[in-house]
Amino acid sequence: MSGKSLSKKEFETLSEFRYRLRRFLRFSEQVTRKNGITPLQYLLLLHVKGFPGRNWATVGELANRLQAQHHGVVALISRCEKLGWVERRQGQTDRREVEIHLTAGGERMVGKMASLHRAEHLNPEGSFLLPELHDLQEE
Repeated sequence: MSGKSLSKKEFETLSEFRYRLRRFLRFSEQVTRKNGITPLQYLLLLHVKGFPGRNWATVGELANRLQAQHHGVVALISRCEKLGWVERRQGQTDRREVEIHLTAGGERMVGKMASLHRAEHLNPEGSFLLPELHDLQEE
């Protein structure tokens, strides 16, 4: 990283990005709560469903995706399990691991929430159209 000062345009672009990100997060908070799920519960389901290459994830992988502490993710998984959205399974290759899988109810919930979020992403007047961040790259 260079010690070069940021230009006014760079500050404007960063400000716009953070504004749009916050608007989208606020949208997500509102739409999830309105549909009986917390934002973190939705993110957990999304990361299980969207984990690259398979339809489940380990607790450690989910902690990384959520940028959260392992014990906090375990508690989040327990709450989602009580709601019937996920289930724990012993690891197939490493029996010490715990695999987190979506249930049919979890599949329905994450599908519904993802559709609502996709509509916001695709809306040209939506809250999260990314600014041209490539303008910030050094030449």
